[in-house]
Amino acid sequence: MAIRVTNKSALETSKRVAIGVAIPFSSTDVFKLNYTTIDQMKSNIVNFILTNKGERVLNPNFGSNLREFLFEDINESTLKALEIKLTNDIQNNFPNVTINSLTLNPLQDDNTIQLSLSLSVYNGDIQTIQILL
Repeated sequence: MAIRVTNKSALETSKRVAIGVAIPFSSTDVFKLNYTTIDQMKSNIVNFILTNKGERVLNPNFGSNLREFLFEDINESTLKALEIKLTNDIQNNFPNVTINSLTLNPLQDDNTIQLSLSLSVYNGDIQTIQILL
């Protein structure tokens, strides 16, 4: 008899045990817990994108170093360089994540960039992350 193997992490065997802490922190609960691998991976990627190299103690190479783009003009070449950098950084630091699409939408009036990242973990369901930079 064949046994079907699911694409779940070994950590997801118990619904009562949390895997990690959700980002962003909320004002009411402060620490909201994640119980699935995909939710925790999304929080890890948000944390990685918003952290600069050298900020994390004992792990100086963690982070995406977005501050180097802080005072750059929002144009096609800057957006392309930022897209390549984020794609390479996420692929190098999160080998279990498959990036399906990464889009950067400039909001010129607000001087911000909207990052939309579609990803799947362990070749499972596709999830989307949206961040304003």
